[in-house]
Amino acid sequence: MNSLTQSPSWKTLQSLAAEISGQHMRNWFEQDPKRADKFSIDACGISLDYSKNLINQQVMEGLLALADQQQVATKRDAMFAGEIINHTEERAVLHTALRNFSGKPVMVEGVNVMPEVLATQDKMRDFVERIHAGVHKGYTGKALTEIVCIGIGGSFLGPKIMSEALKPYWHQGVNVHFVANVDGCHIHDVLAKLNHEQTLVVMSSKSFTTQETLQNTLTAKDWFLKAGGTQQDIASHFICVSSNIKAATEFGIAEENIFPMWDWVGGRYSLWSAIGLPIALRLGYENYRALLEGAYEMDCHFQQAPAEQNLPIIMALLGVWYTNFFGAQSHVLLPYYHYLRGFPAYVQQLDMESNGKCIAGDKEQIDYATGPVIWGSEGTNGQHSFHQLIHQGKVLIPADFMLPLRVPNQDDTHHAMLASNCFGQTQALMQGKTFEEAYADLDGQGLSDDKRQSLAHHKTMPGNKPSNTLLFEQLDPKTLGALVALYEHKVFVQGAIWGVNSFDQWGVELGKVLGNQVLDKIQNTTEPLDSDASTNALIQRFRQALEK
Repeated sequence: MNSLTQSPSWKTLQSLAAEISGQHMRNWFEQDPKRADKFSIDACGISLDYSKNLINQQVMEGLLALADQQQVATKRDAMFAGEIINHTEERAVLHTALRNFSGKPVMVEGVNVMPEVLATQDKMRDFVERIHAGVHKGYTGKALTEIVCIGIGGSFLGPKIMSEALKPYWHQGVNVHFVANVDGCHIHDVLAKLNHEQTLVVMSSKSFTTQETLQNTLTAKDWFLKAGGTQQDIASHFICVSSNIKAATEFGIAEENIFPMWDWVGGRYSLWSAIGLPIALRLGYENYRALLEGAYEMDCHFQQAPAEQNLPIIMALLGVWYTNFFGAQSHVLLPYYHYLRGFPAYVQQLDMESNGKCIAGDKEQIDYATGPVIWGSEGTNGQHSFHQLIHQGKVLIPADFMLPLRVPNQDDTHHAMLASNCFGQTQALMQGKTFEEAYADLDGQGLSDDKRQSLAHHKTMPGNKPSNTLLFEQLDPKTLGALVALYEHKVFVQGAIWGVNSFDQWGVELGKVLGNQVLDKIQNTTEPLDSDASTNALIQRFRQALEK
């Protein structure tokens, strides 16, 4: 039996969950008009209202005791200090160093990494300014205005989703296109629209061997050469973010156009590194820097704020509360802002790749749930589809609602309607609708009493469905940086409580290895089919299709 589930704090929380399971949030709000004030936090331009949760003061004290028992603060400080907390890969975890504006050194194995970090940022700024000013030209002398960014996972999701979220801040001189999927349809569709003389390809792969990224880059290279460029011209049109300088230069990329990566930055945290170069190209470097500054402010808040007023800790504890004591298997993110619509997909990788684990410590099999399914989509669209399940389904699905209070260049009517839907949904989830209220609403509609009662049952909403509401003045680069860092640290805290290593991803690695083995068998028909019967049959069928 796992020691966590036998611990005093865990046992206390089990008792508290049983105690409040028959209570209703609607009554709590009626009994305490100041409940919203008690369960709200403001920090780093973000306001969190977590009063519509299945909690009281005792529950919060119990959750904070759990965080203390699991040494969350100690583990947090170890991360920021550059200690080797990714123990399975023997690496430090220092994406926070990439947005460190303190002026203080950050040590990794006795070496201060900040000079190299700052030098890389200077190199990024200079390159972006040269592209935007038209100084860095293509081989025919034309400005490079079409930027194709090729990556996968964090090397794709971070740059793409952050760029989309900040559309009002786009630099107007360039167009940026993102490609990740190895499905050839995507890269061919993107390249078909472009003039190779004005195209810059940004390839992001730490190893320069990532299968999908390398294949898409080779396809882009083939397209460029067939369109009239030469091997020598590649130096003007291709750059990369990689630690494999040898492979990049052999490809034809000029060494001065190779931007470094470090082992202590995981892929899903890499947008703060040179992987974020597409964001800087899309927004301008100063806006990209503001993104880093917002994340740094959240880092400081996470390190300095007391636990009961600490945004990442509170959100993490609420997630643990529902996952482990109410059996919630998923968590939905609902941005009420069109440009933020990709954010759930970003957090999906961040959370599920980090904490979707079954081993705690060195080798202990866990007997509790970790890493809920993260999903969601933009605001009012969901109200006309999956919100039905959240309102009346039998599964508990905690929700995070997000709304900017102001949106640049949008009329007040649209935004007021958006806000009213956001707030109305959280209210409906919390208070629900009783049978008596539904029955009263049907008065005067000419229904028989039997029909009226039957319909009232269908229109009854249980309520008591938990949600957080995150508000921000507007989604500018700095606020977005803080929001991303908030979810990063939330995931870290939950991993610390569950005792898992949030910074490896062996499940991802296994899929890559087996995929490469299968590719060898597909492409080389002399390779023996020595996998399981199902995989062998699938490979054989695909081989036959290629032969037709």
